Amino acid sequence: MTYCLAIKVNKGLVFASDSRTNAGVDYIATYSKMWRFCWPGERSIVLLTSGSLATSQAVVNAIKRDLENPEAKFNLRAGKHLHELADYVGKLSQAEQKQHAEAMERSGSSNESNFIIGGQIAGQPHEIFLIYPQGNYISASDDTPYLQIGENKYGKPILDRILSGATSLEDAARCAIVSLDSTIRSNISVGPPVELAMLTANQVEAPYHQTFTLNSPMYKSMQKQWTQGLKRTFNRLPRFEWEKKAETGPAQK
Repeated sequence: MTYCLAIKVNKGLVFASDSRTNAGVDYIATYSKMWRFCWPGERSIVLLTSGSLATSQAVVNAIKRDLENPEAKFNLRAGKHLHELADYVGKLSQAEQKQHAEAMERSGSSNESNFIIGGQIAGQPHEIFLIYPQGNYISASDDTPYLQIGENKYGKPILDRILSGATSLEDAARCAIVSLDSTIRSNISVGPPVELAMLTANQVEAPYHQTFTLNSPMYKSMQKQWTQGLKRTFNRLPRFEWEKKAETGPAQK
């Protein structure tokens, strides 16, 4: 399991991902699930992956192969619109799944993967797309300006309460980290390090990128302040009527 998140606000895009691919009593593995491709002034692309690690890695390898092959029919630099790149990744995923379909069916295993691709092509709007194992895809909306793959339920509430198109890029990034941390606290199959990438709208350049471990000072500070803030807010919630009576004591005659 994993958890990856992409956020679209007016000022740009935020991407965040955990790094855990397996969790058990005697084996934990970590792999980056975030891939960055940038040609400054032309296009900047970020790809997030979840699901079958074998399928995800095969798709990323195919993307790199096509970029290196001048005779490739299509690659990340060829599309004029970001949705064309989403369609391209979906077709690569479908081809990889089909190649191993019989063996996976015999073993009763799944080789499905989900992807989020986002970024900006010069002259085009910044966008994010979620690509399903079937190869089709959807984009974020104004009402729901984010996309999630993997273990998404624990990190969703803060996104729904905080995010809108007007949210600043930095606040969206802080929201993404809290969303990841909430998921890590509730599900052992999601774990650090946490990767964060940010793209500023209409500045087609390499994304800002940072990796946080549980011991990173900023990550620890955000964890602590978020927990303390929740507790303070919880303690200020309205009292029930019977609590109010108990606090004031018995009525005086």
